[in-house]
Amino acid sequence: MSPRKANMESSIYFGSDGWWHGRVTVGVKNDGSPDRRHRRAKTKQEVTRKVRELENLRDKGRAPKAGHKPTVAQWMTTYLETIASLKLKPRSLDDYWSKTRNDIVPGVGQHRLDKLAPEHLERMYADMLREGHAPSHVLKVHRILSRALKIAHRRRLITENVATLVDPPTVDEAEANPFTKEEAKAFLEAAAKRPTFMRWIVGVGMGFRQGETLGLRWPYVDLEGELFRPEWQLQRLTWRHGCDDPHACGARRHRFEPCPPDCSTHKGYKRGCPKPCAKGCTQHASICPQRRDGGLVFTRPKTKKSRNAVPIPPVFIPFLRDHQARQDEMRAAAGELWQENKVVFSRPDGRPLDPRQDYEEFKELLTEAGIDDRRLYDGSRHTAGTILNELGVDMPTIMEILRHTQISQTRRYVKGRSHLSKDAMRRMGEFFVPPHEAPSEGSTETTTETAGTRAARSRRRRRIR
Repeated sequence: MSPRKANMESSIYFGSDGWWHGRVTVGVKNDGSPDRRHRRAKTKQEVTRKVRELENLRDKGRAPKAGHKPTVAQWMTTYLETIASLKLKPRSLDDYWSKTRNDIVPGVGQHRLDKLAPEHLERMYADMLREGHAPSHVLKVHRILSRALKIAHRRRLITENVATLVDPPTVDEAEANPFTKEEAKAFLEAAAKRPTFMRWIVGVGMGFRQGETLGLRWPYVDLEGELFRPEWQLQRLTWRHGCDDPHACGARRHRFEPCPPDCSTHKGYKRGCPKPCAKGCTQHASICPQRRDGGLVFTRPKTKKSRNAVPIPPVFIPFLRDHQARQDEMRAAAGELWQENKVVFSRPDGRPLDPRQDYEEFKELLTEAGIDDRRLYDGSRHTAGTILNELGVDMPTIMEILRHTQISQTRRYVKGRSHLSKDAMRRMGEFFVPPHEAPSEGSTETTTETAGTRAARSRRRRRIR
């Protein structure tokens, strides 16, 4: 009869099924019984290695919890619904859901969480780059997945965050392309012909973000004190199902086969035909009778610093008063159709401006002003920061106007101009070497003599004698 094993001592034996088995006690279950974990392998050496690894994790207090491990898809759903949703802003949460649904789940979603390996992530990233995704997009996917795995590691669902073992693609920072002073004036001259002129004055002249500009409300505008308080921003959020069965709710929108090459249904789509639905698709919440948390909504800015008051240039005040008077006229003309939102920039019925139409108008104004295509951010925040720098405003002041939390972020928004660099180097050169004076016409001799000339030496000898 073999001696009894000591408490917490592991056992290894060969089973009748032809496998080597190992049993490790890692603690006590909630009901008080021993928490025994099982490992098996084809050879004794392999099962011994697995037992030693589990014992090592137990001794360090990092043994994974008992029970069936979720798949990556199941864990990402849990993470986004119950963990990330408590901390992330609505727009960021929408982005997490989008990349999880379109990239992470199709790529590695069926792997069990504790079986996910670095090779699986590397293969997914390579496939995404091959499909044409930008490296910056792949990097965002990597960060989302790494964050979710970090939480799983904290909760001892996995023994290691495999995302930390993978090098994501290197991303070159997009170079800013702000307006020059001449381009900014040409853009605003084109905007002056439209009813939305003041919207572009604020965006270009004060460096407000699109959501902050469209979300400005009159209660937070102090015309007497000449201050804007961007307490809210306007954002378009993705609708969510409020029903119990999202898959059945969106049945009439499901499309599981790709569109034919000559598809006429999505002919007007700028991004082409949408991808086919997944097998258990739970999208199409926009048609849900109980839809929630979507559409155009007012949200708080991302950081507390973003809500700091910004001084209004005094020359803008008369234009803002005229704009307010015109809005009062629109309110009277709309009558009962007016929807009061107290926004500074509204449609004729009082609703806020649509960010999509606002973006399209920006592109139209670029064409009318004869300016080459660029991002909306380049024509607003980057332009404001760069022109302030050209006007001699110091970097800490620009940081306060743009409401950045770190001055390094402000430096990325301010782009140096070649003519300013040329002028700076001209002044540097004049500091070290005075400008050369050309000789007068008809003169072949210098007007002064140095101490080393032959005539000067002769005069010195005569004075000494």
